[in-house]
Amino acid sequence: MGQVPAIADGSFNLFESHAILVYLACAFPGVADHWYPADLFRRATINSVLDWHHSNLRHGASTYVLNTLLAPFLGLQLNPQAAADAEKLLSSSLSKIESIWLKRNGKFLLGGFQPSIADLSLVCEIMQLELLDENDRIRILGPHKKVLEWIENTKNATRPHFEEVHQVLYRAKTRFQEQRSMGANNTNSSKRLGLPSKM
Repeated sequence: MGQVPAIADGSFNLFESHAILVYLACAFPGVADHWYPADLFRRATINSVLDWHHSNLRHGASTYVLNTLLAPFLGLQLNPQAAADAEKLLSSSLSKIESIWLKRNGKFLLGGFQPSIADLSLVCEIMQLELLDENDRIRILGPHKKVLEWIENTKNATRPHFEEVHQVLYRAKTRFQEQRSMGANNTNSSKRLGLPSKM
């Protein structure tokens, strides 16, 4: 299919992140039950979160990052209206996570005391906001204290692997920060010299 993410397990090929997570949780002996519980009701609620994720949190987060930052690197134009609509969906999604799936006593989604594949999927989606300007990231995530705590809980529960799989993201974040800093310096220099900024 030419899609990522994808895995090959022997002659078996699979794509789509949620399908991969379910397969990995079920196919290998020794995977802890909390990732994708054998209990039918727990499993069904995890599936419902994963299905909701695609058209809500994922759509909001990825569309916002694309239209505020990544589009020019993909040969596309930034779309402020699409970004504004996506931010509304993203904020609504974060509020729903807090009010529906983080309202119980557990540290993780659905009141869990250990993370599931739903925690992994949704937290990793939110991690792309690390690429944003710090002020934008704080403006979006700052009002959602439960979400911020849940993100940290998920990171802590999956260290050191969480940091390892996000190394590419962290490197990209550093490069974007350097570009913003250079842009700000160029703008300031242009103002001092009375020259128009190219930024």
